[in-house]
Amino acid sequence: MIVADRKPLAEILKNIEPYKKVLILGCGECVTVCMTGGDKEARETALALSIARKKANNPVEVKSHTVERQCEPEYLESARHLVEEADVVVSLACGVGIQNMNQYYADKRTLPGVNTTFMGMPVEQGVWTENCLGCGNCVLDETMGICPIARCSKSMLNGPCGGSQNGKCEVSKDTECAWHLIVERMMKFNKLEALQEVKEPKDWSTSHHGGPRKMIREDVRL
Repeated sequence: MIVADRKPLAEILKNIEPYKKVLILGCGECVTVCMTGGDKEARETALALSIARKKANNPVEVKSHTVERQCEPEYLESARHLVEEADVVVSLACGVGIQNMNQYYADKRTLPGVNTTFMGMPVEQGVWTENCLGCGNCVLDETMGICPIARCSKSMLNGPCGGSQNGKCEVSKDTECAWHLIVERMMKFNKLEALQEVKEPKDWSTSHHGGPRKMIREDVRL
């Protein structure tokens, strides 16, 4: 899932300062799961902005609404009447949803209400950890389902390095050494000999370094 964090209320207030009608648009997918931008958070943000502007003697009309997904255009149409009524939209979706809103409703500004952080998973209530960088060339089959690109501080394909101690990364005693975890999994499945194979440097052309990426599936295109 994509993990995001709320922007400070003061930052959102500054961005909407010139506007009198504001729509807070939540998203029913990833940001709902990480309790950042779902319907509850959209209503809370709308109320907080309304109270803050009233205290500043600059009242604003704030409405909230949530669509199932902001990253897909077909779900955005249900909010059209609210978007058209508003002077500006504050999206609580990830960066993909925010960009999609600006493209779909090109005559209306959509501002970010969250900071998109990473792709990860929940480890406990209120805690998420990064697990994937979307590098475009997955090696999880070689590393026993543990990503060395996202979870190793050095993104090493040939590990572990000499800096890990007692299963922890040298950058922090609170950071697990990804390669320590990989080795443990290899031992469990009798695959430790795989460490003897030296991996070539990663081809980063499949990652973001070549500019925005596009995936085309001819089998599902219309």
